Amino acid sequence: MKPLLCSLSSSEVRIGHSLSEAERQHLARRRKTVLQCLEQNGISCSEVPNIAVLGSGGGLRAMVGLLGSLCQLKEEGLLDCIMYLCGVSGSTWCMASLYKEPDWSTKLDLVKNDIVQRLADGSVSLKEMGQKLAKYYSEKDHFSLTDVWSALIVSNMVNEIDEHKLTEQRGKYTKDPYPIYTVIDKQCKYDRLNADPWFEITPDESGYSLSGAFVDSSFLGSEFENGKNIKKQPEIDMLYLQGLCGSALADMEPLESHIILTTYCLNLSSVESADSSVSQSKTREYEDSGLLLNSPYFSVLRKERDIDLIISLDFSEGDPFKTVVQTAEKCKDLQIPFPEVVLPAKNTEPQDFYVFKGSSDAPTVIHIPLFNAVNCKGKYMSKWVKTYSTLQMNYSREMITDLLEKAGLNIKNNKEKLLKEIGNVTG
Repeated sequence: MKPLLCSLSSSEVRIGHSLSEAERQHLARRRKTVLQCLEQNGISCSEVPNIAVLGSGGGLRAMVGLLGSLCQLKEEGLLDCIMYLCGVSGSTWCMASLYKEPDWSTKLDLVKNDIVQRLADGSVSLKEMGQKLAKYYSEKDHFSLTDVWSALIVSNMVNEIDEHKLTEQRGKYTKDPYPIYTVIDKQCKYDRLNADPWFEITPDESGYSLSGAFVDSSFLGSEFENGKNIKKQPEIDMLYLQGLCGSALADMEPLESHIILTTYCLNLSSVESADSSVSQSKTREYEDSGLLLNSPYFSVLRKERDIDLIISLDFSEGDPFKTVVQTAEKCKDLQIPFPEVVLPAKNTEPQDFYVFKGSSDAPTVIHIPLFNAVNCKGKYMSKWVKTYSTLQMNYSREMITDLLEKAGLNIKNNKEKLLKEIGNVTG
């Protein structure tokens, strides 16, 4: 079980914390769009803020919920304020569908309709699934159960076999937020202080968010030794990436260690500055970030991204505050600036908008639970939660339409509050 790791044009692992040149260039272009959007909303600023939207995990619920939220941000004239779009698990399925369309945010209604049409009426035949699985098997030196999961399960949930490559997105989303897909390193998962489990994947580079070891994303799946590529493997496609990011069953008994695990060879033993838990091993196993933290906070808490405002769209099942509470606890352990999270009284239904603020070096966090007492009218909330369970494989058109509306209401009902907090971080 081992697809493996590599680096950019130099085919080497890059050790360091700086952003990639491609990301820096994108941000420079994006700031002009953000500035124009702020001005159109009556917000003047001395410095353009870095605002990140986070989409949590939650299967199809997260995929559709994120789509509905982004569409409403567009409708309210706020989408172009966003610098980064980051996802975990089901939210990455939405991102994969969006970013295969160049400059998707300029034609979001059309893109949304295509996605809804596919989810409601599309299908992938058993023959197509089998052919895709056979292709994975024949092309890879290191075939794994992640390939099986992607070809047979994820393709059936998203009704598509997407063979585009992540690096094909380079230069094609100049008018969109910068995308970050996230997974975790399973071996690092339980070491709270001495290891970096947070692994980010972008069209340009992929690597460890906090410890700073990166490879060119076109080599994701290839073998490295002493920081240099020794064997190139076929670049992973977007179906496989969705399978990897949405691999929540990887830790569930009795499937642990037997499904949805991908191992990458990343030998960094020649670099002192690399995370020791990574550099001292020959292979790494990656899985769904939701198994540790069901929201991609640590990709945007990377110091170099200098995020001012986080808009957390939480599509999780269960405790609507678990992700933000866990993040605050982990940040305290790691001495990463993050606001204190003060929870509402126990046994009260969640509302649709929370703001957490801390010291000047900590980002402001807006936290928006998907189902809440406002958009579900209190007593009906349990009905919505039950209808959209995480393990549900397919949604009807009516279910998709209703969920898009519910997610959109959380943005529509809070436009003025969003503008206020955006204004507060503009300096």
